[in-house]
Amino acid sequence: MEWLDALVLGIVQGLAEYLPISSSGHLEIFRQILGVNLPAGDTLEFDIILHAATVCSTLVVLWPLFKRLCISFFTFKRDYDFYYVCKILLSCIPVAVVGFCFKDQVEQFFGNGLFLVGICLLATALLLIFAHYSDRFIPSNRGRDINWLDAFVIGCAQAVAVLPGLSRSGTTIATGILLGDRRDKMAQFSFLMVIIPILGEALIDIKKMIFPDMTDVAASSPEIGVLPMIVGFMAAFIVGCAACKWMINLVKRGKLIWFAAYCIVMGVICLLWQ
Repeated sequence: MEWLDALVLGIVQGLAEYLPISSSGHLEIFRQILGVNLPAGDTLEFDIILHAATVCSTLVVLWPLFKRLCISFFTFKRDYDFYYVCKILLSCIPVAVVGFCFKDQVEQFFGNGLFLVGICLLATALLLIFAHYSDRFIPSNRGRDINWLDAFVIGCAQAVAVLPGLSRSGTTIATGILLGDRRDKMAQFSFLMVIIPILGEALIDIKKMIFPDMTDVAASSPEIGVLPMIVGFMAAFIVGCAACKWMINLVKRGKLIWFAAYCIVMGVICLLWQ
């Protein structure tokens, strides 16, 4: 992979991670456009590096909130912030199960063309449309705080959103809105809940790169160099900082319907391209 390809993919990741248009789906689309063909394992590894960069963007943008939550949780204050972190941990359980038990199956979905991406983009559009018009058919409990059951259900939505083309932020935010949770709270919760699984996966990959097993060395591919990884990481981080702030404001104003239209167009294009 050339560093210029990594730069483009990093910019795409920085934008698409926070906007409800699927970062994994758009990375797959731009790999097709750029002609970047990598083995499934290398593709997933590079995507994890980019996701780790946008997680760092989340930490920068939401640092005051993140710091307050950490202080409350690690000092066992048992206040609202303490239980908020507990709900985040609860939401991570479904995606952890998928990561530990079905990682090989998940890898097979990456690098296999745009048909699945197109279908999942259309599914993302439907979720965003339902969320936009949810006030009309879910009038009760509108604007409540995220409860324990909500956190687990939203976590299940995040686990399903590992599919390329199914937006993680769009799926989790739309699920929370459909459950009746406050829009501004859902945007923050969605961005915070991905920190643990992504950083955990990134740390595992870094450990493998520093202390590789012989089987990993034998199976590894030199397709991705160090420079493209650094360039992709920095591009995703810088663009992600701007996109994170933008997305929080968009969710507050209820502007997700425009992204539904975009996902429909891109989904149809992917199906026709395939």
